[in-house]
Amino acid sequence: MKSVRIRFANAQGEQLAARLEMPEFQHPTAFALFAHCFTCNKNLVAIRNISRALTAKGIAVLRFDFTGLGESEGDFADTNFSSNVQDLIAAAKYLETEYQAPSLLIGHSLGGAAVLFAGAQLPFIQAIATIGAPASPKHVAHLFQHGIEEIEATGKATLKIGGRAFTIKKQFLEDINEQNINQAVKGLGKALLVMHSPQDTIVEVDNAASIYRRAEHPKSFISLDGADHLLSKKKDSLYVGEVIASWANRYLEKSPSIPLKTDKQVAVRLAGDKFTSEIQAGKHAFLADEPESVGGDDFGPSPYQLLSASLGACTVMTLRMYANRKKWDLKSVTVHLEHYKQHLEASEDGEKKTRKADIFDRTLELHGNLDAKQRERLLEIANRCPVHRTLHGEIVVNSKLLEG
Repeated sequence: MKSVRIRFANAQGEQLAARLEMPEFQHPTAFALFAHCFTCNKNLVAIRNISRALTAKGIAVLRFDFTGLGESEGDFADTNFSSNVQDLIAAAKYLETEYQAPSLLIGHSLGGAAVLFAGAQLPFIQAIATIGAPASPKHVAHLFQHGIEEIEATGKATLKIGGRAFTIKKQFLEDINEQNINQAVKGLGKALLVMHSPQDTIVEVDNAASIYRRAEHPKSFISLDGADHLLSKKKDSLYVGEVIASWANRYLEKSPSIPLKTDKQVAVRLAGDKFTSEIQAGKHAFLADEPESVGGDDFGPSPYQLLSASLGACTVMTLRMYANRKKWDLKSVTVHLEHYKQHLEASEDGEKKTRKADIFDRTLELHGNLDAKQRERLLEIANRCPVHRTLHGEIVVNSKLLEG
């Protein structure tokens, strides 16, 4: 997957740090927004693994640090559950403006509760997945139970959570106690996937049952049997990402792909303001593009790479046919190609002039029980492949506009 570092402003104008993970060789079919667990950050290994599994299925994922956490600006002590929800909404609006509105929300632990509240406020969200989510935001209060008296008495307390010190203010307690998840879940109007481990000792699986009962259909439940709360095993987090991607495919509206039809041998279509081109060659469909260095997305080979590939494919096929006919022991052949342009000097009427020539350096790698004479003969045959002859012959390209 390709990762892009970005920053966007929250409701207070503070810059939140994020990473947008994009599919490697295609335009995203959809965008997802990920909310991490309480006091975690966007770089949790499990979150990266889940993102990797989603991008492999064509879904782009924005993961970010909530205010005051990770690389984001702001003071964590001044945040609460409501501000986390507002951060999610700000992230969704950023995607809508700069890329494409997210259609999928994913939340882990308290982030799972947050996406339920945010999803109810974002009309473009079509599906929501929760992972180890509490049935109520105030569930996290058990993490600082021993500091509640100090918080009530002085208005705040510095507590150790997950081995790190965090300042929790009284307003945080008041905020989580005011949240009504029943109201958020009921009438959500989005497809819901609830994922939870029966062995979760941080947020018990009964929380998943409570969320599931309150939700209306369409809803699904997946048991993450054997997983811990933080999905610390790689196989568990990758499984979560793969399941979410497959499940979401049923509910996410995607831009319809208009089939590329032609009565010719090949058709190529360019859509959008960049260079990604759809190619239909007989029954085969694939992409061509330009590298990022010249403004492309690098979703496919460049035109000259395709031309080199054509020469290479024709070469190996020709050698195979010749070796089979001669019953030679050619076990495999690899052709390595490099294309570049080179200035050549030409003499015209006694005057030297410079012209550019297209150079294809072709190196044959032959494997098999072949003697020196057979190898030299195969090199000669390579120069006789049909595409090689075409490149050396006279070429005429007839161009016209399609009427209508």
